[in-house]
Amino acid sequence: MRVLAALSGGVDSAVAAARAVEAGHDVVAVHMALTRERAATRCGSRGCCSVEDASDARWAAEILGIPFYVWDLSEQFEERVVADFLAEYRAGRTPNPCVRCNERVKFDALLARALALGFDAVATGHYARLTGGAASGRPGRTEGLALWRAADAAKDQSYVLAVSGREGLSRALFPLGEAPSKAAVRAEAADRGLPVASKPDSYDICFVADGDTRGFLARSLGVREGALVSPDGEVLGTHQGYFGFTVGQRRGLGLTRPAPDGRPRYVIETRPATNEVVVGPEELLRRSALDADGLVLLAEPDGGGWQDVVVQVRAHGRPVPADVVVDRGAGRLHADLRQPLRGLAAGQSVVVYGGDGGRRVLAQATIV
Repeated sequence: MRVLAALSGGVDSAVAAARAVEAGHDVVAVHMALTRERAATRCGSRGCCSVEDASDARWAAEILGIPFYVWDLSEQFEERVVADFLAEYRAGRTPNPCVRCNERVKFDALLARALALGFDAVATGHYARLTGGAASGRPGRTEGLALWRAADAAKDQSYVLAVSGREGLSRALFPLGEAPSKAAVRAEAADRGLPVASKPDSYDICFVADGDTRGFLARSLGVREGALVSPDGEVLGTHQGYFGFTVGQRRGLGLTRPAPDGRPRYVIETRPATNEVVVGPEELLRRSALDADGLVLLAEPDGGGWQDVVVQVRAHGRPVPADVVVDRGAGRLHADLRQPLRGLAAGQSVVVYGGDGGRRVLAQATIV
């Protein structure tokens, strides 16, 4: 197959590309330039996609002996990820920009260009397993396609990939899905002579160069003083914008006096219309059910849904047993949780897993 290998400049994508070459594919490497922010350099950025990352990606491609290109996708990234991130916070929701980047850039904009240029599939360094589609030598075929958790549970990225849908995943290759550990991938990179073998992992939001998400939101959305209130409406303090808080947050609330019972307070709710942040005891964070829209199905429901499955609401969150009802016509799902979940927030991605010990992705949606 003609394979486009997305090289981020990190060790995972470099080893994934090396494995694609070793598998006999006709591989071309591309680095996605996603930001024009000059502060996004390795010394000042903790995310991926820094200026130096492009140089590291080029170096890896040279060692692998494959063609290398840089594609400027910064406009699409700004419109489809950064603007969405700000709009979600403005509306009082809690977005996951990595989920949106996978959906709207890596498996939309990138794949569209790849197909237009005659490539069969895109290979990335994600930790997840695929059966069917390009992974079985049938790019574009969705019959029998399935997305599974990676062999290394600590690095599993199926949660952020589930939103990509059957069409996108049918053209994807994840060569690291069976890797036993990140340490093994680093050792393989060193054996292959790849200079990124010891490069630190990226973390935090890539377009927030200094890691200060609250400061980024304040600069982008503006500072506007509001009230911190109790569940019954008592004003407890002030803040500089509801968007600087997330449901479940405990630290950084700026409260000057403890609760009457001495227990810690948590963010229970943000109210964009009134610029209020509601804080209260931990038990108010617990939820026994959730509703979500924007349904993405990766497996056919058993009748109207699934029984005895698990749901996950954070990239490395605790899977919780649940019964799930699917409304295909409305593109929604409802999950009754058999164990309460703490700190659910609108805007979070929920992924449903089942089969083989809860390792197969069944569906994804966005909590409302």
